[in-house]
Amino acid sequence: MSTKEEIEESSVSEGLLKRNGSTGGGSTGSLRWVDGSEVIDEEVFDKNELEIIRENNYGSFRRRLKKPRRVDSLDVESMQIKGVHGGSHHKKDVPLLATLSLAFQTLGVVYGDMGTSPLYVFSDVFSKVQITSEVDVLGALSIVLYTIALIPLMKYVFIVLKANDNREGGTFALYSLICRYANVNLLPNRTPADECISSFKLRLPTPELERAVYIKEILERKSSLKTLLLLLVLTGTSMIIGDGILTPAISVMSAVSGLEGRIPGFNTDALVIISIIILGGLFSIQRFGPSKVGFTFAPALALWFFSLGSIGLYNLLTHDVTVIRAVNPAYIYLFFKKNLTNGWSALGGCVLCITGAEAMFADLGHFSVKSIQIAFTSVVFPCLLLAYFGQAAFLMQYPQSAGRIFYDSVPNSLFWPVFVIATVAAIIASQAMISASFSCVKQAMAFGCFPRVKIIHTSKEHMGQIYIPVINWFLMIMCMLVVAAFRSTTSIANAYGIAEVGVMIVTTTLVTIVMVLIWQTNLILALCFPLVFGTMELVYMSAVLSKILEGGWLPLVFASLFLCVMYIWNYGSALKYQSEVKQKISLDFMDELGCSLGTVRVPGIGLLYNELVQGIPSIFAQFLLDLPAIHSVIVFVCIKHVPVPVVPQEERFLFRRICPKDYHMFRCVARYGYKDVRKEEHHFFEQLLVDSLEKFLRNESLDLTLETKQSQPEFDSNSVRPTDNSEVGVDELKVPLMRDQILAICTTTSEPSITAASGNEDPSLEYELSALHEASESGFTYLLGHGDVRAKKNSWFIKKLTINYFYSFLRRNCRGGNATMRVPHMNIMQVGMTYMV
Repeated sequence: MSTKEEIEESSVSEGLLKRNGSTGGGSTGSLRWVDGSEVIDEEVFDKNELEIIRENNYGSFRRRLKKPRRVDSLDVESMQIKGVHGGSHHKKDVPLLATLSLAFQTLGVVYGDMGTSPLYVFSDVFSKVQITSEVDVLGALSIVLYTIALIPLMKYVFIVLKANDNREGGTFALYSLICRYANVNLLPNRTPADECISSFKLRLPTPELERAVYIKEILERKSSLKTLLLLLVLTGTSMIIGDGILTPAISVMSAVSGLEGRIPGFNTDALVIISIIILGGLFSIQRFGPSKVGFTFAPALALWFFSLGSIGLYNLLTHDVTVIRAVNPAYIYLFFKKNLTNGWSALGGCVLCITGAEAMFADLGHFSVKSIQIAFTSVVFPCLLLAYFGQAAFLMQYPQSAGRIFYDSVPNSLFWPVFVIATVAAIIASQAMISASFSCVKQAMAFGCFPRVKIIHTSKEHMGQIYIPVINWFLMIMCMLVVAAFRSTTSIANAYGIAEVGVMIVTTTLVTIVMVLIWQTNLILALCFPLVFGTMELVYMSAVLSKILEGGWLPLVFASLFLCVMYIWNYGSALKYQSEVKQKISLDFMDELGCSLGTVRVPGIGLLYNELVQGIPSIFAQFLLDLPAIHSVIVFVCIKHVPVPVVPQEERFLFRRICPKDYHMFRCVARYGYKDVRKEEHHFFEQLLVDSLEKFLRNESLDLTLETKQSQPEFDSNSVRPTDNSEVGVDELKVPLMRDQILAICTTTSEPSITAASGNEDPSLEYELSALHEASESGFTYLLGHGDVRAKKNSWFIKKLTINYFYSFLRRNCRGGNATMRVPHMNIMQVGMTYMV
């Protein structure tokens, strides 16, 4: 059965709905874990009561409420993926052999881009500066050496990788960390219960953290700073996706261009055609996932790095070993003094030596911190240094070979084997940024900043290894267009640097915030980080921006496109959520309807999916209007993403009763991290729902029995101030039963026996359980709302254009709710509603 009807906001307010946030009467619900134990909500207590709780055995009480083993309701996704049930927040001692295996895989996924940079760095640098003396060669080599040593090694390996979010990297991982410690998310769905998740790791404010608390208050108070922070994160993410377009293009073309001097008649047209064919093959194998691609490509990249180091060492010892003088940074000064403006332009070519450095952080979710650190320090870094030393030594004797420095420096007898390895390595180099693009899109979706697209999990061993078909084919088409349009590696190199440096600047800014806000680093040390690395990156940015007219505009166009898509989606989603909050149904109205809800209650369980974490969604009133009957048991299911990588299964779901018992209405909040996998099978889903609801009802009854048997404690009026509970939230306790229980535990060491309390069976419990079983036997129905978002008539023109056209276009062309929530098509009932924002 499917019913679709659009109603305006005015008709809703005139008809069924009363737009007030007061509870009215009849609220007997409480926030509980699946096992029935209650979550402490600090908003219910005043400060004095909380101090008493914390000072008097609060830890043991919390352990009693949050029992060690809970039945996991609804969470049947990713049952075959290892490590999900334990959660990523548990620290495990990974065997050395496993770490070395992951380090080997990183060569094929993470370091391919940086490893192929010797193919084009010096050729691009010396296309801007002519070699007329040894200062040119030694100066360029010195810039490259210190760039690699400072940014990938010092910045990323030793600092940025430590800013991971429970072993997840990327700009959104940093944003997630900041969102947990400061409520800066523009989507206002955060609740105090989220802070009970073990992976939140929030610190209580202390006098030592005054600076961090002050910064936190500023970020939370000013909406302009929240928007600016979000735009910064979206800009970095957009540039990473832009890198996923440019990296395959320049890497493949650089490798294939080696044939131009070896095969007669091999011209630019042949170069473009072969490059496009190789790119098509590369993107076609992405569906197998980073793990299989990594194991397949890692041996080839290991051989490539061995070739780089060996050939570099050979050239260094054969041609001019004195180039090691470039470790003296004075040659950098002499280089710019001699070449002036041309030297500044050549700096944009030097930055290409660190392309792919951001992949070390963005691809962290696929591997581990130690594996990435081991691979870089033991293989990548020394081999790159030898490669650049060797090329510089060759140029000291043959400066005319600057345009084809890599292939000319290879001994003739090794040309064809090295060419084959270089071509394979260039293909593999693209894998780093492609995988990073997939990770960034998934994280953006979890934060409500990207339209819903299909995500395929390609590994049963590692949760972070994913494949997104739409993004993959989009990147492939764009890569082919870039190759066909630019037709040379020099033109693509001009465009390449802007996106790479832009991402690094964003990462530097976010890590600085993490240092000050979360790590509570000494202020002087924290400022040294942006002062050193940020200054370097701004200098590089000034150099690459000078190439805007020569192709540098391309990454800016790509970044602007993705930035607009992500911000418009986030902006529209936030307005829709705010509209739902304003239109939610009050409990006064539910009391007027009575337990029959103004219609006929028929056996069955209705699962109404919505985005509200509190309150009854207005779409429920539309179901009451359009349907001739409603189910005997209603469960409001809210799938909510919280700013953590993974929510442990035992902490994922919260149940809450809505309205009095005879209404048989409940809320289930399913909390997911941005790395969590959701692959539900609906029959198992439904059975777990019934089992967990039954356990919730039994524990609720047990708690009420304990409450009635427990004596009410009396406190001195100076230590505890009574609170007014006449106006509490829609879903909060009207009579805070558990609060009295908390205070009682603070004053007595003895606890009533659970077995004794459970001896008296509650007749209402048996009736409710029988009603639940009867409803489950009648079947489940998934109630979905099809919401259309429109701007109000008195809105600004820009807002109307954004919401009515751009945001609506994205909503119409992204995955629907039934696909993303994975509900059976045969059991769906859907109504439409228009949200005026």
